[in-house]
Amino acid sequence: MEKIKVGVIGASGYAGAELVRLLLSHPNVEIGGIYSRSYTGKPISDLYPGFQNVSYLVFDDEDSVIHNSDVIFASLPHGISEKYAKKCFDANKKFIDVGADFRLYDEEDYKEWYNLPYNEKELHKESVYGLSEIYKDKIKDASIIGNPGCYPTSVALAMYPILANTLQSDDHIIIDAKSGVTGAGKELSEGTHFPTINEGFHPYKVAQHRHTPEIEQSLSDFAKKDITVTFVPHLLPVNRGIISTIYCKVNPEITLEAIHKLYCDTYIDHKFVRVLPLEKVSDLKYVTYSNYCDISLHLDKRTNTLIVVSAIDNMVKGAAGQAIQNMNIMYGFEEDAGLNYIPPSF
Repeated sequence: MEKIKVGVIGASGYAGAELVRLLLSHPNVEIGGIYSRSYTGKPISDLYPGFQNVSYLVFDDEDSVIHNSDVIFASLPHGISEKYAKKCFDANKKFIDVGADFRLYDEEDYKEWYNLPYNEKELHKESVYGLSEIYKDKIKDASIIGNPGCYPTSVALAMYPILANTLQSDDHIIIDAKSGVTGAGKELSEGTHFPTINEGFHPYKVAQHRHTPEIEQSLSDFAKKDITVTFVPHLLPVNRGIISTIYCKVNPEITLEAIHKLYCDTYIDHKFVRVLPLEKVSDLKYVTYSNYCDISLHLDKRTNTLIVVSAIDNMVKGAAGQAIQNMNIMYGFEEDAGLNYIPPSF
């Protein structure tokens, strides 16, 4: 099979560098170019020594990267991706946004949570929300993908079987989630400074995190009615990983065994969602560097509360890995191409 050429805009950031790392091992692609506004002309190995003698890619200008590529990944802060999506769309290039600009269906939600309007409104009619396991049929024909956020991915995959089958007894869901510090991006802040985060553990952006509307959007779509969430993220003193513990009231007559069977049946053909055996608990250690989402199921019979624990690597399944999975779907490649890394067990 002839290889396609891919470009990465924003390749100097954590998610962008992760895209390069994974794409270098992809059997069906060749990297057509990488771009970073701050590092043009410099080799990526100067910035990330892990690429030394592995890749000789040099940061190029944005127009060359787009011209030399069939599909473009953009890993950029919100408010920047639209202009690149427009360039790609006009040039008949596929575009996968790893940032936030194409995740929300409703512009009013984007204005409320990101304080910006949509500048390219027509492009949003062309975009598809890229939750790979759920929207595969739409993804394969899309020209623009809004890659889901890391927290929303962990929550959506955890809750899809329950909500799609109307097994919840309450339309309010509580989410207690924890992320490694790479989720905050490469730019240093007081909250991610080593002396602050080391040996500490704290919630942040309590009841005001920007992933809240995206989470509610997905869960409401699954349930076919409005679902509200109380979402509290926390910052773990680790580099990678997200662990989401989700509390959902369920109908009292349902058993944990029936719920477990439902999850296993739902994801039987989806390699990257691993439903753990009952009594096992998801652990971010066992998904690190991989595209897996591990889900464990627990039931508090006293309160009819289903507790779903979901673990992903925020840089892979929560960002670069899912973006590549979406590219694989778009081009008809094996869905796990370039994503076969087995996470360590110790």
